[in-house]
Amino acid sequence: MKSGVIVVGGGLAGVEAAFQAARRGVSVRLYEMRPLVMTPAHRTDKLAELVCSNSFKSDSPTTAHGLLKEEMRKLGSLILDCASKAAVPGGDALCVDREAFADLVTASIEAQPNISVVRQEVTSIPDERPCVIATGPLTSPALCESIKEVTGARNLHFFDAIAPSVEADSIDMTKVFRQSRYGKGEAAYLNCPMTRHEYEAFVDALLSAEIVDLHLEEERDPAYFEGCLPIEVIARRGRYALAYGPMKPVGLVDPRTGRRPFAVVQLRQENADATVYGLVGFQTQLKIAEQQRVFRMIPGLERAIFVRYGQVHRNTYLESPKVVTCALHTKTDKALFFAGQLVGVEGYMESAASGIVAGINAARVAQGQPPLVLPKETLLGALLDYVANCSLKDFQPMNSNFGILPPIPQPHPKKLNKTIKIDRARRALENFLANLD
Repeated sequence: MKSGVIVVGGGLAGVEAAFQAARRGVSVRLYEMRPLVMTPAHRTDKLAELVCSNSFKSDSPTTAHGLLKEEMRKLGSLILDCASKAAVPGGDALCVDREAFADLVTASIEAQPNISVVRQEVTSIPDERPCVIATGPLTSPALCESIKEVTGARNLHFFDAIAPSVEADSIDMTKVFRQSRYGKGEAAYLNCPMTRHEYEAFVDALLSAEIVDLHLEEERDPAYFEGCLPIEVIARRGRYALAYGPMKPVGLVDPRTGRRPFAVVQLRQENADATVYGLVGFQTQLKIAEQQRVFRMIPGLERAIFVRYGQVHRNTYLESPKVVTCALHTKTDKALFFAGQLVGVEGYMESAASGIVAGINAARVAQGQPPLVLPKETLLGALLDYVANCSLKDFQPMNSNFGILPPIPQPHPKKLNKTIKIDRARRALENFLANLD
């Protein structure tokens, strides 16, 4: 067995980093502070616990999220292997049973002979190298101070939000219909249709509802991530902003009327037994009593029993263009790596994917090999290039999208342009893996 790697953080990125290093014959110590120290968002001591949605987004090969998953599978992703085993219906999205998924990941990591899981809070960057810091967006204040001291960079932050979930038995099935947009995949979503009058009454109630006091000086002008805005923030942007956003009825027809509703609230299955459904796109910072009052105005949810309420929490990320390279090691220490949302990738799969690269490279450094850099033509390579080389004034968390891939030299129609980028990304990764030493 080769010299060891330290991984701090048992989330998606940390788990992938530990697994990738261990499967290359390197011993790993994986530190996770839960259950000794809990975060504002976590509930259990399980590795890779999902604190927001149970959706890993589209698995279609023609989408950016699908392309990223394809690349991750070719790199040997543990997270996607466990996700496939814990999958629940989600249309063309890969959705999982939260508890089953976390159980599978935890069992897989604990079964690895090269990995020792240490339940202990790490308050400063360890001296041992190689080391991967993957403590996520809820990194403790003490470790944040250590990161600032070691890297010389300040921490940035934004506010992220969680959507509520309800018991399936509390949904009035006579008022909802089961359908996926445009009939894509299984009819996996429950749809709560609204008339214009119901929608406007809902928006009025939402705009007048009380929100949770964040108890932070930034609360007067909170910096939310645009891809995960609380619904009350969207509603303040215009009376019909929700109808063109998370409540848009496009691609849905109510079979009882034969018409498209004015607006719709979609509910997504969150566990294998279909006993819990989450409100899609309904991240919120409303007070609990207000969530009960306002969300029970949604047709079908009048008697909803909430399994989990929405909340907002502060997410921390680094000024990564100052700190890390495309290989995810720091610019001052080639054996110190950062991964996950801490480096400014946004999303479950993006976090896990960055952990794959950090784990592979940490193992390579432990074995006396140079770290690898994925081609920018791949989606994962482009994402890490953004993290390392984006203009600092424009830097904010980024998720998978075709816009970060290098442009096609000659202009093509939009749909063809996307196809060309996908084919180019596949070839680039195949060539890269074929020539990997």
